[in-house]
Amino acid sequence: MSKTEEGRSAAIIIYAFPTFILLGAIIAFIFPEPFIPLTNYINIFLTIIMFTMGLTLTVPDFQMVLKRPLPILIGVVAQFVIMPFLAIVVAKMFNLNPALAVGLLMLGSVPGGTSSNVIAFLARGDVALSVTMTSVSTIVSPIMTPFLMLMLAGTETAVDGGGMAWTLVQTVLLPVIIGLVLRVFLNKWIDKILPILPYLSILGIGGVVFGAVAANAERLVSVGLIVFVAVIVHNVLGYVVGYLTGRVFKFPEAANRTMAIEIGTQSAGLASGMAGRFFTPEAALPGAVAALVHNITGAVYVGLVRNRPLTKASRKKESVAVSS
Repeated sequence: MSKTEEGRSAAIIIYAFPTFILLGAIIAFIFPEPFIPLTNYINIFLTIIMFTMGLTLTVPDFQMVLKRPLPILIGVVAQFVIMPFLAIVVAKMFNLNPALAVGLLMLGSVPGGTSSNVIAFLARGDVALSVTMTSVSTIVSPIMTPFLMLMLAGTETAVDGGGMAWTLVQTVLLPVIIGLVLRVFLNKWIDKILPILPYLSILGIGGVVFGAVAANAERLVSVGLIVFVAVIVHNVLGYVVGYLTGRVFKFPEAANRTMAIEIGTQSAGLASGMAGRFFTPEAALPGAVAALVHNITGAVYVGLVRNRPLTKASRKKESVAVSS
C-alpha cells in the first residue's frame, strides 16, 4: 500500500468511526430493545477489539522500548497519572453522581485507544512512539487499571480489584499476546488482512457502545448533556497536558503531538465495558460517550496541527530515536 493510499485509508477510518458510532448510538437510544442483549457479550467484543490490535503489532514495536526508553516511560507514566487525576478533577468540577464519577475514572485509568495510532499518523506525529506507547500501556493495564480504581474510586464505591485484573488479563492481555504471536508466525497472511482489522475493531467498539446506550436510554435523557461535557473537558485537558509534558522534557514536535494524542485518547470501548461489568450500567456511559467524542476531537486535532510546519530541529530529530 502506498503512502497516499495509507493516508486515505487512515482518514476514512478516523472520520467513518465517529459517524458509525453516532448513528448506531442514536438508533440504540430510540429503539433500545434490540440492542440491550449486546450487554451480555461485552467480553467477546472486548476480546475482538484487543485481538485485532494484537494482530497489528510487531516485535519491533516492543524493541522500541529499549531504543527509546525515556519518551515511552514518561508517556505511559504520564497517561496513568494525568488522566485519572483529571477524571477526579472533572468529576468534582461538574458534581457528577458516584456512578458517572467512577465511570469517568475508569475512562481515565484504561490504556490508550487504538485509534490514537491513526490520529498520530494523520497529525504528522511520531507514529512509532504512538504504537509503542499504546502497546506498553495495554500490556501493563491488568496491573495499573485495577490499582488506580482501588486507590482512587473512593470508599463509597466497592472495587473488585482481583476480578478486574483477571478480566483484563482475559480480555486484553491474552488476546493481544495471541494476536502478536500470530503476526510473528503468519506475517505474510496477516499483512493481507491488515486493512480490514480496524473495521473489525470498530464493530467491536460499536457492540459495547450500542449496548451501553440502549441499557441507559432513560438515564441519558437526564444526564446525557453533563456526561458529554465532562468527557469533552477530560479529553481536551488530556491533550493539552500531554502536549505540555512533551514540551517540558524538550521532545521533538512530532513526539509532543504524539504525547498529546496518547495521553488524551483512551480505550473508550474497554472503559465502557469494564465499568458496566464491575459497577453499574450508568457507569458505562462516560466510556460509551468517549467512543464518539475521542474520535471527533481526534479529527479536530488533526485539522489543527497537520499543516502546521514542524520546526527544523523537530524535522532533524524525527528520524533519530529520542535517547535517554
